[in-house]
Amino acid sequence: MTVGVALNASDAPNQVDATVQLAQEAADFGVTSAWFGQTFGADSPQLAAIVGREVPGLQVGTSAIPVFGRHPLLVSSQAQTAQAATHGRYHLGLALGTKLLTETGFGLPFERPIARLREFLTALRQLTETGTADFHGELLTAATPLPARVPGAESGVPLLVAAMGPQALRVSGELADGILPYLAGPRALADHIVPALTAAAEAAGRPAPRIVALVPGVVTDDVDAVRARATENLAFYEQFPSYARVIELSGGRRAADLAVIGDEKTAEAEVRRYRDAGATEVVFSGTEIAGEADRRRTWRLLGELAR
Repeated sequence: MTVGVALNASDAPNQVDATVQLAQEAADFGVTSAWFGQTFGADSPQLAAIVGREVPGLQVGTSAIPVFGRHPLLVSSQAQTAQAATHGRYHLGLALGTKLLTETGFGLPFERPIARLREFLTALRQLTETGTADFHGELLTAATPLPARVPGAESGVPLLVAAMGPQALRVSGELADGILPYLAGPRALADHIVPALTAAAEAAGRPAPRIVALVPGVVTDDVDAVRARATENLAFYEQFPSYARVIELSGGRRAADLAVIGDEKTAEAEVRRYRDAGATEVVFSGTEIAGEADRRRTWRLLGELAR
């Protein structure tokens, strides 16, 4: 069973140093992959490249870079460099982003996100697979008057998308290697997400897609207090229609209803429910919410499940 953790050391005195330490600890517990978010702080591909160099054998990934405010040529350079640094252990996640963060942060109109995702993936696939591109779309142009190949990254870069809605799933099935759903429970995966993604991949003649399910989760005995904290921390996502929809499809009312909080038996059962629903990989996020002791307790279980 492939099991990973999302690492967050943004409160540390030195985020890079702390992230490497956390990644080494995760690997020592037997966890197989480490994933890094992308907001306006640390550069996720750089973090992944550093961790991949410092912690041999650990798979590393970005989850996920919004396509607004970026360009395929630049993202390709970042991803290929991380792939060369890690000798083939880097996985690139992309996202549509949100209207709020796109328009507030970048000053860009959040228009035609699905069309932009399609064009971004098309150009990026050319770049990561061949080192060249000659793409001229409605929203993006990506051409290479100079070589764009990074030696050492010849194996290419797995492309994943934080897709959960019908249109994004269709594009991801056609053009990506898989998806990174978040706050999508087993019911939403089994009934809506996996069938739509798989059908799109089959229609495009692509291999069976990866489904890397990101799940808020922690092993703890202090269930009520941690659940209350998770409710507060995850409420941010409830304002976005895409998350509200998938939470409802999962049978939840609040985002925290999708958090896995309980003892080892509870967490193991939930991980297996995700796998039974079609997830090829399960990644726990927010494992630091209950403190260091419970974080380590969570990672110990995930490492055992990965063996």
